[in-house]
Amino acid sequence: MFGIEDIKKDYDEILKQLSDPGLISDYSANNPPTSSKLGRIADVGWEKFEELSKKKKSLEKIIEKQKEIDGLKTQIEENKTILKAKDDQELSVLAESELPILREKIDSMEKELENMLEENSSPQPAAQSVIIEIRAGAGGDEAALFAGELYRMYSKYATLQSWKQKILDSHPTEIGGFKEIIFEIDGDVFAKLKNEGGVHRVQRIPKTEKAGRVHTSTATVAVLPKPKSSEIKIKPDEIKIDFFRSSGAGGQNVNKRETAVRITHLPSGISVASQTERSQAQNKENALAILSAKIVEKRIEEEQSRLDGKRNIQIGGAKRAEKIRTYNFPQDRVTDHRLKKSWHNIEEIMEGKIEKIIESLQ
Repeated sequence: MFGIEDIKKDYDEILKQLSDPGLISDYSANNPPTSSKLGRIADVGWEKFEELSKKKKSLEKIIEKQKEIDGLKTQIEENKTILKAKDDQELSVLAESELPILREKIDSMEKELENMLEENSSPQPAAQSVIIEIRAGAGGDEAALFAGELYRMYSKYATLQSWKQKILDSHPTEIGGFKEIIFEIDGDVFAKLKNEGGVHRVQRIPKTEKAGRVHTSTATVAVLPKPKSSEIKIKPDEIKIDFFRSSGAGGQNVNKRETAVRITHLPSGISVASQTERSQAQNKENALAILSAKIVEKRIEEEQSRLDGKRNIQIGGAKRAEKIRTYNFPQDRVTDHRLKKSWHNIEEIMEGKIEKIIESLQ
């Protein structure tokens, strides 16, 4: 884990890079760009600028936290000096009463700083766009309906944020739910949605329940960073591609041609599929996007496991099997178990108005 001095060095280096006037127009005079090439280079330069700016902001928070701790330590030393001097009894009493409060604040802030340093040293995906995978869990048809509602919640949230979105693969059920749905959201997304990964639980009375009993169902959400094309290269000889007929709700074949695509990454054993689009080429493109994200996720998990020994960690902090949130319809309440905090007006939340929850997790 990096220490505060390493953070300060990194911060100074970032300031130096950001002050370079050639950052945005980063091209060599020996290799003058064409007009079309210039546009691509400018995009790369701007991406680098944004990446450095975000890193700078993150490091500033760490440095500021250390300054707060140093300020409290200075205050403790000043209070000790007052106690030694014994010049003013009233001031001495006040100084002594402040010491345990100051020490408690320092302990709390040092734990916060330690977490910030650990997060900074952990492998973090550079990608901003994400691929979200929602799977129905325990609860049969009701779980599939809930998976569909979670998809619509995130989809509506993405619309409110003006993010582009696209379904990459889905397995709908006959009653309007999803056994599984995988979709892509493009934009500055990962920082916002990285904490949504984990098990979401719903408690409500199903429409088919005549006795009026509350049922509990679950759905699992995984938030995968979408890698940039420059981040990962998949060689043709590393994958096996199979084509098959796409199927609809209930599993029946809905296409006479083999437009659905399954791709297996031989080195890792990861297998993905896409059948949403009408053309084989589009489904192949979607499957490759899902595969790239899963390969990057696997690499990050392996690196994280190497660093801290934790296994099966969903990017963003929650384990895939960890229950993170309960949607209790009878009580009109959504509870996030990590924060031990609840919000009411569940209908509004399911309509995509989840910003208050997202912000609380930042």
